[in-house]
Amino acid sequence: MMGRMASEETRTMTPPTGRSAAAHDAGKPGGAATRAWTMRLLVLGIVLSALNLRPAITSLGALLEEVRDGLGMSGSVAGLLTSVPPLCFAVFGVMAPRLARRFGAGAVVCAGMAAIATGLLVRPYAGGTAGFLAGSALALMGIAVSNVLMPVIVKHWFPDRVGSMTGLYSMALALGTALAAAVTVPLTDTLGGTWQTGLALWAGLAVAAVLPWLPFVRGRATPPGAGEEAAGATQTPGPVSPSASAEHARVEAPRLRMTRSRTAWALAVFFGLQATAAYITMGWMAQIFRDAGVPAGTAGLLLAVTMVMGVPLAFVIPRLATRLPHQGPIVLALGVCGLAGYAGLYLAPAAGAWAWAVLLGVANCAFPLALTMVGMRARTGQGVARLSAFAQSTGYLISIPGPLLVGVLYQHSGGWGLPIALMSALMIPQMVVGFLAGRDRTVEDEAAR
Repeated sequence: MMGRMASEETRTMTPPTGRSAAAHDAGKPGGAATRAWTMRLLVLGIVLSALNLRPAITSLGALLEEVRDGLGMSGSVAGLLTSVPPLCFAVFGVMAPRLARRFGAGAVVCAGMAAIATGLLVRPYAGGTAGFLAGSALALMGIAVSNVLMPVIVKHWFPDRVGSMTGLYSMALALGTALAAAVTVPLTDTLGGTWQTGLALWAGLAVAAVLPWLPFVRGRATPPGAGEEAAGATQTPGPVSPSASAEHARVEAPRLRMTRSRTAWALAVFFGLQATAAYITMGWMAQIFRDAGVPAGTAGLLLAVTMVMGVPLAFVIPRLATRLPHQGPIVLALGVCGLAGYAGLYLAPAAGAWAWAVLLGVANCAFPLALTMVGMRARTGQGVARLSAFAQSTGYLISIPGPLLVGVLYQHSGGWGLPIALMSALMIPQMVVGFLAGRDRTVEDEAAR
């Protein structure tokens, strides 16, 4: 009986997607209005969640020197601190699909936002480097599961608008990233000049992001694979009955082994290398400018410019990518911008600071492109869930050494020449594997072999 009740609850709270939604709502009084309200609330939840996926990192980047002085960190320890985000994303991100199957994606994202709020509030006042790292890890755990589940939620609820919805939350993510970089230092000064206050204030934004997800907690709105019928129907010509789709999902699930797919590996490595570049930029770019003589407030604004470039481009690039059969040319264009930006940082970091910030901001838009390709390289909701977890977890594992190595090279060489050379060298394989990941194929075909 409890199983039947749970099934009824799931059907009640999870409306069909795609063309079946209209038919589902047409026979129910107020059904269309309820669905419209649900979708608006879901979009609000996606946007607010995306706004919270990077301030924990970029707010720290803007105040890294103050945090280092306050906690007595060496350059190597600070490099370790900048490597914590990808480590947490890799470790906790792989758990997201399993948690979503058990509790529902809405509940997991809601819990993730609560973890972000708690971690951001606790870490500045935990006392010592170990406590700071523990609070950061809690916040980053919430970010990790939300990172993985966002493409799954988009694929399930918006199967015909993957590009535009990916662009929307990528744009919100970039906006949150840039906002934290731009205003953390001024707000810190306004609120008394303590770095603890400047970091803790971002917990308020995470609290706001919890609220839209509360109605989806009991409904188990988007468990990976539950939207298999709808997601698969939008990709497969001809009518397919729900029972046939469910049976197909049960039969195909054990065969989807991402390690057999060359496209999944290419996308994972591409994701890892772009994440390496992004976290080096977020963790160290402001410090590069400060060491070149740029004032702290201006360095924070330069980092904000780099991040804010993703706001318009994160909306444009996914839409463009979904219209192209091969996303390789976009990968190459972004890589060229990155190489030009690194060259500028090496040759004239202060003189051309604004230009290098813009170029590196364009290069960082490899992130929304990677997310878009996750949705394009799989035909089904189940495939997207598994590919998202594999690509992001593997990718973030790959990205862990980068920020740490930059810190070690900076401390032992006494300058930024070697770290910038490393960043430039990593851009070449990123362009190669991104080009391969952009080919028109799906992991279901490869992983089932």
